[in-house]
Order: sequence, then C-alpha cells, then structure tokens
Amino acid sequence: MTSLALSVLLALASSVCYAAGAILQEHVAATTPLGAIGPLRRGRWWAAVVLNGAGAVLHVLALAYGPLSVVQPLGALTIVFALPMAAVFVRRPVGAAGWRGALLATAGLAGLLSLTGTSRAQALSDGERVTVTVVTLSFVAALVLVARRLPPGGLRGGLLATAAGTAFGISSVFVKNVAVEGSWGSGAGVLPSLVMIGLLAGGGVLLSQASYHGAGLAAPLATATVINPVVATVVGITALGEHFRHGTPGALLAVLAALVATTGLVMLTVHNAETGADAVRRPEDDGPDDQPPAPRAPEAPPRLTRRIPRPRHPVRRRAPDRGEAVLQTHR
Repeated sequence: MTSLALSVLLALASSVCYAAGAILQEHVAATTPLGAIGPLRRGRWWAAVVLNGAGAVLHVLALAYGPLSVVQPLGALTIVFALPMAAVFVRRPVGAAGWRGALLATAGLAGLLSLTGTSRAQALSDGERVTVTVVTLSFVAALVLVARRLPPGGLRGGLLATAAGTAFGISSVFVKNVAVEGSWGSGAGVLPSLVMIGLLAGGGVLLSQASYHGAGLAAPLATATVINPVVATVVGITALGEHFRHGTPGALLAVLAALVATTGLVMLTVHNAETGADAVRRPEDDGPDDQPPAPRAPEAPPRLTRRIPRPRHPVRRRAPDRGEAVLQTHR
C-alpha cells in the first residue's frame, strides 16, 4: 500500500470518528442546560471526547503520510458521514433541504481544495509561527466575546463554529509544521508547535460543543467543516508554498467552488432557522447511565394515631331524701 493510499484511509477513518463525536456532542448540548460544567457530568460527552481524540490521532497520521491539500478535503466528509449516522442512531433526520446544503458545501469544498497544488514541503519560520499564533488567538477570542452576548441560536452557534473551525484548521497547520520540521529541519521549533496543537485542539472541542447548543447539528458542523480546511488552505498558500493548479483558470474555478460551498452553508443555516433548530429534550434518548439521579422526595412524617381517651364524667351520687335518711338512722 502506498503512502498516499494509507493517508486516504486514515483520513476517512478520522472523518468517521469526528462525525460520531459531533453527534454525541450535539445530543449532549440538546439535553443539558447551558453551562460550562454540565456536559462534564454526562457519559456521552466523555465518549465524544474519546472519539474526537481518536479522530485527531488518525488525522495526524494522515498528515504525516500525505499532503495537506489531500487530507483536509477528506476531512470535509465528516458532515456527509454525520447526517446519516444522526438519522440512524439518534433518530434526528435532517430533511431534503439539509441534505442538499450538506452536499453542496462538501462538493464545493472538495472542488476548492482539489485545485490546490503543493510544492516542496516547508515549515513555518519563527516569525510566521508567531504571526499565525497571534492572529488566530485574537480572531477566536473576538468571535467568542461576540457570541457570549447573543442568545442560544443559529447566529451564536455559527460564530462559535467558525471559531472552532479556525482552531482546528490552524491546529492542522501546526501538525503539518511538526511533520515537516521532523523531516527537513533540526526540530528546534517542535515544542512551540506542540503547545499550540494542544491549545487549539482542546479549545476547538469546547467551542464546537458550545456551538451545538440551540443550533442543531447540521449548520454548526457544516460551518466548522468548511472553515477548517479553508483556513488551513489560506495559510498553506500564503506560508507553506501551496498554490492553485492550472494558473488563472484554476483560480477562477476555485472561486466558483468557494461560492458553491458558501451556498450550501447558507442553505443549511436557513433550513435550521426555519425548522426550529432548538433541540427538544427527549427522555427516551437518554440512557440509564446518562440520567442524573432524581432527588428523593422528603418522606412524610409518620401520622400520630395515639387514641385520645374520652373523658369520664364522675358519677354523681343521689343524695337520700329525708325519709331514707330517717330509716338509715334507725337501722
């Protein structure tokens, strides 16, 4: 098996893990009150963390064996896998409009990134790494601050999903940077890249979890899935020596593909807004291990059944009359 074929298989397996993790995260968000600690008490959330971690490891291995321009488009298949899995496992069908939007977003993204060419692999310089770090953290922080002022819903979920996709995309850039530095450089800049990978990947998981609250599954997942490789591609073109194939025609086709992906994303967002994306808690969806123990009702105090004795009236003796008194005296 060639390294490219192995990279494709690893990327596909990573997409399946990410899709399953996204379904569990959305379900936890729909059945848990908004808060920072609530999801930590749910077993399904920790299962989602394990699946996302497995997807991240497979994604790293795929990037080690294949180029960024091949691995990232395959990651866009996450939403294609997630929609039928959600319909089967959690009985949450997306509908025809959701399917059309998801397919358009994925097709446009795959077309955009398939036009991206690569040259000799190169790593980020120290200055570029600092610039990417500062710009990424500032952008994500700004999105989070704006989202915190909005009520749960599609707009808030879209902003948080954009922040999550940005964090995941730049994390992939640093993963590729580590792989290139290990092959072409001395490895002196590996530690800062590893720190950024952990920070961005962990932040992306938390942001994606927050994005599902009140926004459903399709729109936040599509937003993060589209933003992730687009951000990685922008950095790859500007800093890692990647480019669009076929010159000017290839650039025009890339713009068309970007419009198709954007159209699909808008369709998903509008579909969720029209159908009421706020998920309703369904007790039958929760397993016995996920339900918090119900508080015990206070026991009623025992009823006092002591029998109160009826008062006994004293027997009044009849006083003898004068005749009876005289007889008793003679006796």
